[in-house]
Amino acid sequence: MSTNYEIVSKVIKERRSIFPASYLKKEIPVEVINQILDSANYAPTHKLTQPWRFTVIRKAGLPKLGVKMGQLYKDLVSPENFIQKKYNSFAEKTSQADCIIAINIAVSGKIPEWEELAAVACAVQNMAITAESLKVGAYWSTHALINNLGSFLGLKENEKCIGLFYMGYHNETPSKPNRTPIEEKITWIED
Repeated sequence: MSTNYEIVSKVIKERRSIFPASYLKKEIPVEVINQILDSANYAPTHKLTQPWRFTVIRKAGLPKLGVKMGQLYKDLVSPENFIQKKYNSFAEKTSQADCIIAINIAVSGKIPEWEELAAVACAVQNMAITAESLKVGAYWSTHALINNLGSFLGLKENEKCIGLFYMGYHNETPSKPNRTPIEEKITWIED
């Protein structure tokens, strides 16, 4: 029987970003999406501000998001920098995912914003680990256009989108982690 540490360590070490091009046309049940989101709610949060907010985009919402991202790209990039392939990629990528969760932050003003951002990042890590444990591929995208999704997502004045969490089932073989040894990143002070 595996210990909790062995189970958690295995899932953490197997977690990889799985990109939309690898997703299968297979629906993720709402119960699974809720399990992934519920794990986010247990992230550490200073002063219990719990700043994470999520918008779940599925079904007919996916092409709407693709159109909105394409429209934003077209509106915000200069004509000489416009690339048709990039414009088309927004609709393609959103159509490949079964579910996209907009990762939003609600800034409370009670603590420094960076602490709330760190809490949301911890929440997303919980989501990524839970998705991996449920064999759902996931990828956190932070395209610059997300700064302009507030009205599309129905965000409040103190909220902003900090990423899109693409999800889908996949058949990818886990790749070997590309990490340098942890010993190279640690300094010990013992006396």
